[in-house]
Amino acid sequence: MAGQTEPVVWHMDLAGESETAALAGEIVEIIGANDVVTLSGDLGAGKSTFARALVRRIVGDDDMEVPSPTFTLMQIYEGPKFPIVHADLYRIKSPGELTELGWDEAAEDALVLVEWPDRLGDAVTPDRLDIAFYVDPERPLDFRKVIVTGHGALAERLQRANAIRNLLQVADWSKAKRTFMLGDASTRAYERLVKEDGSRAILMISPPRPDGPPVRFGKPYSAIARLAEDIVPFIAMARALREQGFSAPQIYASDMENGLAILEDFGSEPVIDVTGPIPDRYLEAVRALAKLHTSDLPREIPVDDSRTYRIPPYDMDALLIEIELLTEWYAPHVAKVNLASGAKATFSNLWRSVFHEIVNAPSTWTLRDYHSPNLIWLDGRVGIERVGMIDFQDCVLGSPAYDVASLLQDARMTVPDDLELKLLSQYARARKEAAPAFDMGGFVRAYAIMGAQRATKILGIFARLDKRDGKPQYLAHIPRIEHYLAKGLKHPALADLKNWYKTHLPNLVGE
Repeated sequence: MAGQTEPVVWHMDLAGESETAALAGEIVEIIGANDVVTLSGDLGAGKSTFARALVRRIVGDDDMEVPSPTFTLMQIYEGPKFPIVHADLYRIKSPGELTELGWDEAAEDALVLVEWPDRLGDAVTPDRLDIAFYVDPERPLDFRKVIVTGHGALAERLQRANAIRNLLQVADWSKAKRTFMLGDASTRAYERLVKEDGSRAILMISPPRPDGPPVRFGKPYSAIARLAEDIVPFIAMARALREQGFSAPQIYASDMENGLAILEDFGSEPVIDVTGPIPDRYLEAVRALAKLHTSDLPREIPVDDSRTYRIPPYDMDALLIEIELLTEWYAPHVAKVNLASGAKATFSNLWRSVFHEIVNAPSTWTLRDYHSPNLIWLDGRVGIERVGMIDFQDCVLGSPAYDVASLLQDARMTVPDDLELKLLSQYARARKEAAPAFDMGGFVRAYAIMGAQRATKILGIFARLDKRDGKPQYLAHIPRIEHYLAKGLKHPALADLKNWYKTHLPNLVGE
């Protein structure tokens, strides 16, 4: 229960309004809709100054008029993502007056800032952030002592914010401007850090993955699918890739316990443009994969001077639980097909038969997220070092065909068929130059299998993101992934599976 969480407390000294505004900038990173922030302490100690800075920061207007609600009791502002209610309850005599004030309606889906929160009585929520300001008569007039206390759900967020503050300070990035960057489909978040001298870095916030419900063998989905449970695999793989000559971000500083790292900023130059893949850049990305797949790669890699990380196998259990996302999420929620248990069992057994050759074949580092959103073009570098890799924490030991399919059958960007074939040929040529015994026919077979596996999995993932996580934007990519799957099912290695799809989900077979 959130109310049973131990409170987290910050103590700090603020010298003047600029530091009060800076505190508002830190707090704004951890609050949002349906959160409550209470403001208390001495009269004239800076509650309204803090509230004004916080509202301006959220709205994005440093000159916005933010009057004190002392006489109106409530001021409501429309923020870009949620409304903000700033309330001064000094003149409220009992919690019952809040109903007449329209409190519940105003607070719904809003961030609520409350001065004189004691007037709320039992109506105060157990999940809140309390900020108290105090004057110290022995210090300068503009000096304030502040105590920030996170309760319930806000305690964990405040703890993470405190860890971020400490890491930035230790790494000499505490005075950098922090700008939120668009996150991904996971729980990770990113901020760009920019110092006054123009130096840049990326703050990666990757908290330990909470265990989901057990789905098989008493384990959660993430453990069976071999997904990274914390930030350690990212730190280890970044170092390992750099040692192999690839462009992964340098780690400037990290707090692995709290899932934080300050990374080299690769910028934002993509390998695509408005028309689709940029062929020369995709070609270099293919060459990078060929170089990776012909390298002698370790299975265990150092995290730091005292720890070693063992890369997990992309084993039968992981491959199977991923393709079963299609029957669990895509079939009922997108295709509107309710599959019988027998049909699901046959589906899994057919895939199991196909996967035997994959799991028994030679393996390599399979980065798993090697596609356009996670590749940054580094124009100032040479050769394959121009391909910046930023997502590899879920790396497993698996088929080299998986990452090639991930790139050339991009879930978010259509790769034309002729370009796909050209790049496959370039990959094969690079592999043969490095190892003349390279089996192109065997690779094409594995490419069809792993491409179909990946498409099947992603159809399920995107359906789940829509239905479970409220992210319908991923449905826009469904037709593209269906097309990739239909192409893969044409390979003779997947003939029996194609018949299953044709019987139960005929729209996925194509013409």
